[in-house]
Amino acid sequence: MANNLQIGVMVDSFRLSTKEGIRKAAEIGAKGVQIYAVAGEFTPENLTAADIREYRSLLDSEGLAVSALCGDLGGHGFTDPAEIPNTIERSRRIAHLCAELGGKVITTHIGVVPSDPNHPRYAVMQESCEMLARAAKEEGSLFAIETGPETPEVLCGFLDSLTTPGVGVNYDPANLVMVTGSDPVKGVYTLGKYIYHTHAKDGVRLKTVDPEILYGVWFAEGGIGDNRLEDYFLETPLGQGGVDFDGWIRALRDIGYEGFLTIEREVGADPAADIAMAADFLRSKL
Repeated sequence: MANNLQIGVMVDSFRLSTKEGIRKAAEIGAKGVQIYAVAGEFTPENLTAADIREYRSLLDSEGLAVSALCGDLGGHGFTDPAEIPNTIERSRRIAHLCAELGGKVITTHIGVVPSDPNHPRYAVMQESCEMLARAAKEEGSLFAIETGPETPEVLCGFLDSLTTPGVGVNYDPANLVMVTGSDPVKGVYTLGKYIYHTHAKDGVRLKTVDPEILYGVWFAEGGIGDNRLEDYFLETPLGQGGVDFDGWIRALRDIGYEGFLTIEREVGADPAADIAMAADFLRSKL
């Protein structure tokens, strides 16, 4: 069987500078990188044309493609009508940067899609994603909503309701395990036509948490009060959590996905070692 799946790395997971992280990704044998483009030096606002040429040259010299840029702006930007224009404009600029670097996919969170289409927030999120889709078309890009805040079935129904193509899914199997308790293999088949990018991540669910509180309050507003995330779920090294990676990879091949499995490591004392181990683990599966 031809292998059309490639290993990528979230550069920021190394906790190094962007350039050092790019070099480290090449060192462990990755073929692509995802880079945060929402804060700090690596943002459309802070990069000059010369900077972008320098990054493009570095990526080319290391033999790396841009699997995606992370355009997760946080806050309530896709659910608050007052914030939507700014959120869409910032997302458009990130999409333009992605294209200049030779990439196409921008990942983001949009909040929690209500299970009831009659919920007032549903229509607001539809409107914001229609605007996002039009921006994607203008920039020749694709926006990918990260899985986790809702079940695959709810997210698929929401995407089906949009009239403009260009908004799909960044499929994170661990988020589904840790937050909604969904089957990450079954979810691939549910969301298949919308999967533009994937994260390779693993985890376990320890206690049920309301996604409305997790994503709508704790993450969006930057605090978790007296609660600790590790009381609810735990990110683990690949193969040590609840994701069936053999089934996940088989499902991705079944739906015809040809793209990156981008390693994301958000915890751990030695992320470089964890990421190298994750790359070896994925290579053993491919």
